Amino acid sequence: MHKIPATMSTQHPDNANPAYWCDKSFISTTDEIEEAYIAFQDLGFDEYMWDWEGKFVDEAVIDKLYRKYNAYFKKHPLGKDKFLTYRIPNIWEERGYRLARAFINIVTSAELAEEMGFKNPPIIEVILPMTKTANQIIETEKTFRKVAKLKCEIFDNGKKCTFNRIDVIPLIERVEDLTGADEIIEDYLKQYKKEYGQYPEYMRPFIARSDPALNSGLIPAVLASKAAISHYYKLEKKYSVPMYPIIGTGSLPFRGSINPENIAEAINEYAGIRTITLQSAFKYDYPLESVRKAIKFIDKTLPKMKPISLSEKEIESIKRINKYCVKVYASSIEKLAPLVNKIAAHIPARRERMQHIGLFGYSRGIGKVSLPRAITFTGSFYSLGVPPELIGTGRALREAQNNGDLEFIKRLYINLERDLMHAGKYLNKENLLALSKTYPEFKNVVIDIQEIENILGIELGPHKNHHFLHRNIVSNIYYKMKMNVDFTADIVEAAKVRKSLG
Repeated sequence: MHKIPATMSTQHPDNANPAYWCDKSFISTTDEIEEAYIAFQDLGFDEYMWDWEGKFVDEAVIDKLYRKYNAYFKKHPLGKDKFLTYRIPNIWEERGYRLARAFINIVTSAELAEEMGFKNPPIIEVILPMTKTANQIIETEKTFRKVAKLKCEIFDNGKKCTFNRIDVIPLIERVEDLTGADEIIEDYLKQYKKEYGQYPEYMRPFIARSDPALNSGLIPAVLASKAAISHYYKLEKKYSVPMYPIIGTGSLPFRGSINPENIAEAINEYAGIRTITLQSAFKYDYPLESVRKAIKFIDKTLPKMKPISLSEKEIESIKRINKYCVKVYASSIEKLAPLVNKIAAHIPARRERMQHIGLFGYSRGIGKVSLPRAITFTGSFYSLGVPPELIGTGRALREAQNNGDLEFIKRLYINLERDLMHAGKYLNKENLLALSKTYPEFKNVVIDIQEIENILGIELGPHKNHHFLHRNIVSNIYYKMKMNVDFTADIVEAAKVRKSLG
């Protein structure tokens, strides 16, 4: 079994500032070749996610990396010391031609590497987004074998394939699937043994944090991740299959709260995770030395952290709590979706992403409304001065208190107060009150603020000079929106203050 990287660099476009190595905020597909090399060589990452899902991609990545940086990769070969992990399209959510391109690319890249004197196939794992069933994982593995065999038969005169299997990392993205992740993974283990006569050598199940928060709210996203971690380690004991969970996080609390300034507290929240994804804001919106230091800290600390273990009763409590938390959150978001989409149109692009709806991507949405991607969604609410962490949370905490669940939530969600305090520093109460006159649903968000402050005994709002600066900038955004004046530049300025676009 290969080593398990503690940190995975990703292409998620949440950076407010330019990348330090190219002085550009927008990173093209061509730039991403250099970014991958720099992530390995300069920042110290051992893994880089190469994203085929929902964005344009340079399909010559292995060829370019091995030719342009040959000396480096001779010392640190892909698939052995460093890892380029493809996030592939999900054929149950979009057409299969892009998956076919990805799989052919993996097979031919292995042949290229061998021709150039490398002993290992450069791509040995792929991430399957929006995994909902064990059958999807098994079918993805089978599909790769078919593609590899077909390539050998057609292009290699029927030569026996030496590279014909790929490990699939299931990325589970819905709260209800995460709390029931044991069923998905256990079913997969059983199917795998039936297919191959043995259990897999190891697994790296991937827990999403952004989309669960977007669809279900902050508290359900955190509690569901805890349930999934507990599930995975129980399955490890039951089947003797080592589990190395991954979690996908952003810098702001709504999307995971992983950034160089709070790294010790944040990784403690997800104890048991063996790989954390670090996105563009983490890498480019903080001082370079603090980024390098945080990566080294994660590398050293993460493998030693003891995973959380929850009883079946506690898992059932999480499912019950999540139901009422989701209800109040989703009700508000569905009503506020038109405004979110209006603001989202002004959030500047940072990567060459495809549109998130239609043929070329996956729809995000609640109820009957469509929503932007998680980064843009988060950035839109922050740009209004209403952090999404706060929406529905106060009312949910009040219900939890009434139901006797509050202490359980606080015990499980270790950084609840810390995360709400952090988000609350970017709350603009004047904007919120003004918005509530045009969008009545914001009156419920006003109640959320009051409940959070009363129940947790904290005060939400700006504390330091830069928080007040952010408040002033988002006030400008609100009034420019009313005047139909472009406010894109203000969105970027506010994002730089909070060190993340969304």
